[in-house]
Amino acid sequence: MNNFKYFILVLAALMATACTDSNKAYVRKAVRIMDKEGLFAQGQQWDTAKAEALGAKPASLEAARDVVAAALKIAGGKHSFLQDAETVAENAAADDWPAPSASIEADGIAIVKLPPFSGNSAEGVKYANAILDALSDDIQVSGAVIDLRDNRGGNMYPMIAAIHRFLPDNEDDEILRFRTRKRTQWVMLENVLQIAGVQRQPRIECPVAILTNEWTGSSGEAVLLCFRGLDNVRVFGSPTAGYASSNQPFTMSDGATMWLTTGCDVARTGEAFCDDPINPDVNTKAPLEDALEWLRSQ
Repeated sequence: MNNFKYFILVLAALMATACTDSNKAYVRKAVRIMDKEGLFAQGQQWDTAKAEALGAKPASLEAARDVVAAALKIAGGKHSFLQDAETVAENAAADDWPAPSASIEADGIAIVKLPPFSGNSAEGVKYANAILDALSDDIQVSGAVIDLRDNRGGNMYPMIAAIHRFLPDNEDDEILRFRTRKRTQWVMLENVLQIAGVQRQPRIECPVAILTNEWTGSSGEAVLLCFRGLDNVRVFGSPTAGYASSNQPFTMSDGATMWLTTGCDVARTGEAFCDDPINPDVNTKAPLEDALEWLRSQ
């Protein structure tokens, strides 16, 4: 009997050690990715956070996730997070994304509403074409309002494709940059349209007013920055959420997704944005009304 009890104790100890090793491996994998790709994974603060994470001895997978989440905030900033497997599956199955809309005022001003979007490729084409089809060539557009209020982000490509007719259509069609720790990636309009699965359409030359609020974030801010520095563009509303950065997903062993900020958004003006809000040109509590007034004065 004593031998049997000893065997049980040894087996339990071995199982506990195996579980601890598995949890530590979970943390090591995440830290290795952060160390290589994280936008802020450098300097003394990261060295300290990295050492603490690697030195942790999480007794459960949940504890390992907590260690990873804490390190993520240092390596990637506030835009980085760990998304559990259940949420990942729910988002993949979702098919009720809010639809964009476009209407034309009597004086020819187009009002375009761009909601957040994280659907699949086919849904992305539908998203972009909902706007492009409403802006047919037989409609005379005198000005445009692009409403980015409450657009918390998602996939920026259908969003930009939807309103690309208001962007310059010359050959040098760089609209945005992503700056990582090691390199700068240029975002070209032609590539955006290819990824979105949308054909380029003729430019609509008119003044553009953009509406923002405190919930305009991530890809919503990327759309905003595509217009920064252009003539005859004005932004109305309140400062944005301050998530103007690019996130990259990494799948973990438990099915969770680690979203790591790998780059900051850089406008055509050369201004870099990341965790700081983007201020409007006109801070107002009546952005649509003020935008329409400005457009009608042009």
